[in-house]
Amino acid sequence: MKCFTVGLCCVLGLVAREVSAACAGNLLVDDFTNFRASLNSLGQYLSDDKSMSYISAVPDKLTFTPKPDSYYYTNFDCINVTNTAYTAIQFTIKGPAGGSATLELQTSPGGCGAAAYQSHIVSITGLSGSTQLKTFSLSEFAGAKLSAVKALVWADFTGTSGAAWELGRIELVCPNAAVSSKAPTAKGSTPTSPVVNPRAACSAPLLIDDWISQSRLTFLFYNAMMEPSSDDGTMKSIVVSSSTNRVTFTPNTNAYFYSNLGCLSAASYGGVSLRIKAPAGTTLTVEFQSSASCDPNSFQSFDRTSTELGWTFDGTEKLYNIPLASFTGLDKGHIMTILFTMSRPVTFGPMALYCGSTIAEYIPPPRPTVVEPTATVPITSATPTPFIIDRFASSSENALGFWHGADDGLKTTYSGGKLTIVSDDTDLAYYTQITDNCRDMRSYEDAYLHVQYSGSNKFTIALQQHNSACNTNIAPYPETWDVVSADRYAVSATDIYVPLAHFSINKARTIGFAFKAFTTTNPTTFAKIEIVSTAPANVIIPSKVPTAPLYFSCTRPNSFAFAIDDGVPELAQQVMQIVREEGIKVTFFTVGAPLLDPGTNLSNVYKEMYSQGHQIALHSFTHPKMESIQLVDVDWELTQDISAVKSALGISSKYFRPPFGNEGARTRERLAKQIPGAKVVEWSVDVEDWLWATGPTPEKQLEAFKRDVGKGGNLVVMHYLYPSTVGYLRQFIQLAKATGKTMMRVDQCLEDPEAPPL
Repeated sequence: MKCFTVGLCCVLGLVAREVSAACAGNLLVDDFTNFRASLNSLGQYLSDDKSMSYISAVPDKLTFTPKPDSYYYTNFDCINVTNTAYTAIQFTIKGPAGGSATLELQTSPGGCGAAAYQSHIVSITGLSGSTQLKTFSLSEFAGAKLSAVKALVWADFTGTSGAAWELGRIELVCPNAAVSSKAPTAKGSTPTSPVVNPRAACSAPLLIDDWISQSRLTFLFYNAMMEPSSDDGTMKSIVVSSSTNRVTFTPNTNAYFYSNLGCLSAASYGGVSLRIKAPAGTTLTVEFQSSASCDPNSFQSFDRTSTELGWTFDGTEKLYNIPLASFTGLDKGHIMTILFTMSRPVTFGPMALYCGSTIAEYIPPPRPTVVEPTATVPITSATPTPFIIDRFASSSENALGFWHGADDGLKTTYSGGKLTIVSDDTDLAYYTQITDNCRDMRSYEDAYLHVQYSGSNKFTIALQQHNSACNTNIAPYPETWDVVSADRYAVSATDIYVPLAHFSINKARTIGFAFKAFTTTNPTTFAKIEIVSTAPANVIIPSKVPTAPLYFSCTRPNSFAFAIDDGVPELAQQVMQIVREEGIKVTFFTVGAPLLDPGTNLSNVYKEMYSQGHQIALHSFTHPKMESIQLVDVDWELTQDISAVKSALGISSKYFRPPFGNEGARTRERLAKQIPGAKVVEWSVDVEDWLWATGPTPEKQLEAFKRDVGKGGNLVVMHYLYPSTVGYLRQFIQLAKATGKTMMRVDQCLEDPEAPPL
């Protein structure tokens, strides 16, 4: 076996140290929690060196599609298994029936300090197409120097071309352990005795998934039971329609989708019902998995094809029944998972277990209707001279001679004195400035923004406010903006009139307008943007809908705040130790859904953070781009997040950080409605961990921090997702302290009278 690209032979260039304490339990090598950081559970490097056609991971499961020369390795920090008394390597694997692979153990004949290594290989055979637990005694690796174990490599994958493989939890086995030392998995500890998900005798269908959230399903990988649910990347696409509670799966070859049930005691249930729409000729297989020990690594599988279940498909939606009695041998008292494979695109409706033998369908409750305000305001008139901002005669400047242009990725076309915008991302915006520094627009308070347009009016209009120095080199720039929904002010299919009084900013420091958060891919064509002294007499102007204010920086003089978004529980204690040793308080923005999953331990993590004086704030329920979802779903995200934080932590918050920083009129209006006094918190210091943390130059996070702090930024965004980011946290804090500013929570830096005293 060759020495891999990323320093496998030299153990990442680290000074090797011998790990040689006698074992008391199994050693967790990897549960793939830190896969995105390219680290195993020992903090050592792992990779496939891009040799796979596809590779991804969720906690406890690595999914990959190998090529003929693919491999996957995970490093050790040189373990002396002779002294530690580990006797075997154990992991789960799922490969095509009849397929095979090899497991390579790399050891160093010269001991832990030597760079040279030798390979010792065993064959992995007897694969069945289902998940299997494999254990290889270290004595099987003939000639291996077990006092200097450096790496494991899986390679030489054979079987069906293009098949998806799975590798599960990897451990070194300690025979002295009274019980397995497995750390809690993402969905709870592996029990030494069955831990059943109990259900009272049923009186109504038990919901498995209602397909209410795209991001819950395909970003957080949860079903409605808050259990894991995923395709492990095997589908071409999974598209949720929350308005109809439907999900459409478009499969690749060998694609599957599963939903965990949490070792469900289903003795009182007769089966699963769901609506399915599939084209004629579709084949579909349903598989149940059960485990008497509730061990996710040791279960039995039972499957039936759609033909065996008596199903036919004709392209129309029908209610289908999956009777548990059809799966002979299934342990109904310990059902772990339901899994589907399919040959063609299919659409599912809500999936639920029904009581007894009477087939019943789960009917989702009616979605609440968001009632828009209907109040209007009278026409006003301003005395200053009206002026035209943009006629789009040039692609580089507007009618005032100032810059206009779009974010990278926004599709813009200038033609015949018009601008056409097509957007597929609500993060993107088009800007047209009314000055190159600050323009005092206070005398235009009674005037109107008039936009001539055609096409879609499903977008946000923002009026931007400069920073106090009117200096583009000082952060933040812009300092803030206020927003309105264009469709509320569209008096016709061609004209929009917005009172400037409806933009709540400091108009002494106005910069210009932004047209952003386009919520449809339908084009919008702009013909003219201008400030007019009044609106036509027959125009009806709606009242201003309150919007939550937007903050990019602290308002308290000489203050600095670290606002940290969700991360992985494994790094939380390290974060808290650093901030405790540095003597500062910070703000944590938490996603609600994982708080409800006991396996993440996040509720305990945030309770500890809160008890130490840190602020806990809101970050949505499932982490979607808020402006990209329907208005009723914005409400759902907010109410569910509020409820989750309250139930899990016993606290409430009026501080909200939108996922990805994605905001617009709809989000800010609904925040103001749902949370009195709500504040939207963005940032003026971005460590850019999302860009650099897992790449070859993680030190660029420090460069980004220094850059933004150097511009005057004082409100941070970062995550504790990556070891490298957490590793720089102390330096971030010390650099911030060196500015002479006082470290504090977000509510303190925004001078909230309800915040704890400094």
